[in-house]
Amino acid sequence: MARTLDEDELLFTWLKSQGIDDALIQPYSGHASRTSLEIYSKIALGPAQETYDGVIDQFPV
Repeated sequence: MARTLDEDELLFTWLKSQGIDDALIQPYSGHASRTSLEIYSKIALGPAQETYDGVIDQFPV
């Protein structure tokens, strides 16, 4: 069963999806390092993956 995101995780995921750099998010997140923010990048890939899946078959190879 997938767990749900809390409000902070939703905010940080949204900020990542808007292109905000980890260095700017980290002070607000409470994470000790930028490396620990990678989870938000992975979560933010969901919408990108859907878009990719919708167009990849059209890629001229």
